[in-house]
Amino acid sequence: MPPTAQHESWMDLALTEARGALVTQDVPIGAVVVGPDGTVIGTGRNEREATGDPTAHAEVVAIREAAAAVGEWRLEGCTLVVTLEPCAMCAGAIVLARIPKVVFGAWDEKAGAAGSVFDILRERRLNHWVEVFPEVREAECAKLLTDFFGSRRSG
Repeated sequence: MPPTAQHESWMDLALTEARGALVTQDVPIGAVVVGPDGTVIGTGRNEREATGDPTAHAEVVAIREAAAAVGEWRLEGCTLVVTLEPCAMCAGAIVLARIPKVVFGAWDEKAGAAGSVFDILRERRLNHWVEVFPEVREAECAKLLTDFFGSRRSG
């Protein structure tokens, strides 16, 4: 299914989170979890550098906040929106949280687990499958990462 205008609007929120990661020199990836009624119930940005926690990926931070907001680990009916294709760890967390929809911006050809390197989100051997909406504002999401890594290499 093609992405919707709502997906593009939600991606704007994820991009805002991603830009916030730049303050702590974290890789600029941002995520939001949107509840069944369309309200944001969790936000996250990469916080590995800020916290020293290797699991502090944007998706995990947003999922933890959303679960706390709803008072349980099942995030049924929610949508996770993230600027970069989830990695294997984050895809596993998405499956375990029972999130039915994931919207993402740029593909991660090195570590992606939503269709590029792996496809954990749609793995039929697992007990939960996720509907995936890729390439939402892809160029904008990719540029944020390209600029970040380009400045690290040249500086």
